[in-house]
Amino acid sequence: MEARVLKSTGSWYIIETSEGEVQGARLRGRLRQLEKKLTNPIAAGDRVVLSTEKDDEGNYAIEDIVPRVNYISRKATNLSKEMQLLAANIDTFYLIVTLRLPETHPLFIDRFLVAAESFRIPSVLLFNKTDLYLDKDKDRFEAWKLLYESLGYPCFAIQANDPSRLAFLRDLMKGKQVMLGGNSGVGKSSLVNGLDPSLNLRTGEISSVHRQGKHTTTFAEMHKLEFGAYVIDTPGIRSFGLIDLEKEHLSHYFPEFRTRMSECKFNNCMHLKEPGCAVTAAVHSGAIHRQRYDHYVSMLAENDDDPYRRNKHA
Repeated sequence: MEARVLKSTGSWYIIETSEGEVQGARLRGRLRQLEKKLTNPIAAGDRVVLSTEKDDEGNYAIEDIVPRVNYISRKATNLSKEMQLLAANIDTFYLIVTLRLPETHPLFIDRFLVAAESFRIPSVLLFNKTDLYLDKDKDRFEAWKLLYESLGYPCFAIQANDPSRLAFLRDLMKGKQVMLGGNSGVGKSSLVNGLDPSLNLRTGEISSVHRQGKHTTTFAEMHKLEFGAYVIDTPGIRSFGLIDLEKEHLSHYFPEFRTRMSECKFNNCMHLKEPGCAVTAAVHSGAIHRQRYDHYVSMLAENDDDPYRRNKHA
């Protein structure tokens, strides 16, 4: 029998069977040894195969993991070379952005988008807390919306704490398994509550010291919403690593680069100072946004031993 993993807490998992039964399950010891580079072999969103019978305590054993359609991960926070699996089998990745309280830096956005591109997960940007916008924030939102939608990333302005304005989002998510991401305090739990008020998830207040949100989610957890969507709420994170992504391949995950790379003079062009580079030519002409290019250069320059450990600009 197959099941969907709703939450991973280490050795224990909360699963939903194909019959809609929600309960705990244990992982067979041999499955822990399958992937040495993972801190956790299973994450929210995984599909697993259960034992045919329950144990004496009434729990199933997880016998196997169904091959993933995709997944998303980050570097482990213990300064090791390991990777932490955040979520799996994601139909759409929704990145929640706030222009104030706290402010999301555009480099943070681009790291997420590059990672999602590398994992082949479609992305949508949700600009939250629009009721707090000043005039300058409205102008910045319009500029960012114009930029990212030109690259193929839909952008929406939302107020997570107002369920009456989220009907369009329910329609987009219905029947899908989606993931929410963003800095602490941007309103991930508030958005899940707004989409389905019956869940009543705990939300965090903003820290007055750092103007960052306090963490309210410890493990990534998937919530089944009343209108037929599954939403993965990830822990508030200040960093997002580009796991196992070779620097030579980084440019492939910038859509505006991909359409021009074949025009470069050299096949191995890194789009820095090489002669005949079509990408840098497009930057100089304004066809590629200078900020996006600067973020590409910044990602290339990161030290492999300390990349993306923290969001230095958020």
